[in-house]
Amino acid sequence: MEKEEAVFSEPANSSGQATPVDPKPVTPERDEFVLGRRGILAFFTLSVLTLMVALDGTSISVALPIITQDLKGSAIEAFWSGTSFLLASTVFQPSFATLSGIFGRRPLVLVGLTLFFVGTVVCSVAKNFTYMLAGRSIQGIGGGGLMALSEVIVTDLVPLRQRGQYFGILSAMWSIGSVSGPILGGGFSQDVTWRWIFYINFPFIGVGAVAIILFLKLNIIPSSLSEKLRQIDYIGTFIFVGSLSSFLIPLTWGGILYDWSSWRTLVPLIIGIFGLLAFTIYESRYAKDPIIPPQIFQNRTASVSFAGSFLQGLVLWCLLYYQPLYYEAVKGYTPIMAGVALFPATFTVAPSAAAVGILVTKFGHYRWAIWLGWFLSTFGMGLLCYMDVDTNIPTWIFINIIPGIGLGLLFPSIGFAIQASATNDTLAIAVGMFSFFRAMGQAVGVAIGGVVFQNRMYHNLLQYPFLAARASEYSQDAAGLVQVIKQMAAGEEKLALQTAYTDSLRIVYAVSCGVCGAALLLSVFTESYDLNRALESKQGLRGEKNLKPDVEAE
Repeated sequence: MEKEEAVFSEPANSSGQATPVDPKPVTPERDEFVLGRRGILAFFTLSVLTLMVALDGTSISVALPIITQDLKGSAIEAFWSGTSFLLASTVFQPSFATLSGIFGRRPLVLVGLTLFFVGTVVCSVAKNFTYMLAGRSIQGIGGGGLMALSEVIVTDLVPLRQRGQYFGILSAMWSIGSVSGPILGGGFSQDVTWRWIFYINFPFIGVGAVAIILFLKLNIIPSSLSEKLRQIDYIGTFIFVGSLSSFLIPLTWGGILYDWSSWRTLVPLIIGIFGLLAFTIYESRYAKDPIIPPQIFQNRTASVSFAGSFLQGLVLWCLLYYQPLYYEAVKGYTPIMAGVALFPATFTVAPSAAAVGILVTKFGHYRWAIWLGWFLSTFGMGLLCYMDVDTNIPTWIFINIIPGIGLGLLFPSIGFAIQASATNDTLAIAVGMFSFFRAMGQAVGVAIGGVVFQNRMYHNLLQYPFLAARASEYSQDAAGLVQVIKQMAAGEEKLALQTAYTDSLRIVYAVSCGVCGAALLLSVFTESYDLNRALESKQGLRGEKNLKPDVEAE
């Protein structure tokens, strides 16, 4: 049995797993939670911020060729403009979650929004790629903080059993933003100016700032500034940020800017791995107030769920990154139409996530959604392996719906498992790490997909004598090859290249299918916890009472 001192009661589930004790248990009959007007407005604020970050994170990708031409940049600079946001967003999420427990959620949300605003201004007036890279990195830090804190604050506003529907709405905002981003980015860059990709953030920032000030009035942590500053894990933060950056950066450029065997890839990768090991040792043995408390990994359900969150992000990003390339390279769609064609996979994520939230709230069980989500994801990614050059529209619409539903089911259900297995003291950082592992999975997913694609594309091209000479060049980058295929005249060579491209993507999906299958087996170890726990938060809405009067009087 897993041990959590002074936190767990006697075993309360079928497997003998201990259950977190809540000093104020809530039975389904007494659970009459009402978010209230101020709470709804606060949640509206979080939804706006989530939509804004998702839009900005994905809108620049299709506009990079035009931006590169306008700013007279190089391919390397364009590459970093696309990846710097994701890297910065991932690396700083745990720091925001931990610091919000020290300084308060609201101040950290304002810090994140300010950084996002500064980065947006820098990008919107950029005259060269130096400004663009700096702006995107600053945007990423702020955006990552906003994404992590949005999920953390939900745990301050809503009791555990009711959180699923709210996390479902946040997932819907993320899904809408991720799908609409490339469409808006393509439209702005083609018909107006690429700078509108950043201008459109200002209304969101304005609405978000006003809403934070007016509605997100959370309880203040009663301690002095000097005491708060002493709680910061300076050494741990420095080791973590530096090591994780060193680990993720070569993953993004490996096989694209530099070979995987190049010292430019291997050296920072190895330094990052050893740095993360040193961070683990420091946090577990020496840190007084660790940025990532080791006890959040000592619970089996939490550890399995963190792994599941990472694998979900990996598979989801493989789908969102590579499927549009199929539509552009093989079907000949424009970037905007490729984004529209992705709707069957993306717009099923939000409804399925919302449905899980409602059902879990009603019945109080979440493991079925995790298992069903991984099963449908495995089945759906397997179906994608059947796509070829001639797949018609009704077929690929149906094929893409299945993995979309499966991956959507996992968003709130994995979150339920992590929160139900956490204690009140570790809840905020546990939710922050849930968001972090999903983001890290996205970064690693593109890298793994790239390695698989490159290897398969190279071997596939060798089968065509008239393409074998350029096999190494063509297999280097899946995104770069799209423009090569589009510029070719119709004929045998183009068809062969499209066929090899599709065959290579099928292997990417086959690997993703295997990952989902492994995650399904891993999820069997998820324990069932009681979701009827009272809301216990030091940073809830100031003066807000979320229970109906008759319940409070009992």
